[in-house]
Amino acid sequence: QVHLTESGGGLVQTGGSLTLSCTASGRVFDLNVMGWYRQAPGKQRELVASISDRGRANYADSVKGRFTISGDFDKSTVHLQMGSLKPEDTAVYYCNAFRQTWEKELLTYSRDHESWGQGTQVTVAS
Repeated sequence: QVHLTESGGGLVQTGGSLTLSCTASGRVFDLNVMGWYRQAPGKQRELVASISDRGRANYADSVKGRFTISGDFDKSTVHLQMGSLKPEDTAVYYCNAFRQTWEKELLTYSRDHESWGQGTQVTVAS
């Protein structure tokens, strides 16, 4: 079992910056993808950014050029540097971690050992 601990949320003005951090504990030895999702009121949870243990990062189009994800899988940590924040970035941000495996017979990736953090609120004031 993996436990994710998040920190760094808060209130910021439009155009400001925040950095979110997440540390995994427990069964972490086979985690190879960590990232962040967010959920705004009345909306579905969406991927913000993720990073693999090989350093491959993936971003939502809405945050490209403004957010940067970094990970240290030896320390089981992931950070999300958020800049040029907009009111539409307001949401609860959730840390996510899992083991991703290439299923060669299915020609797709599968994920297991997935865990979620409890969420941290980010509010961008206009």
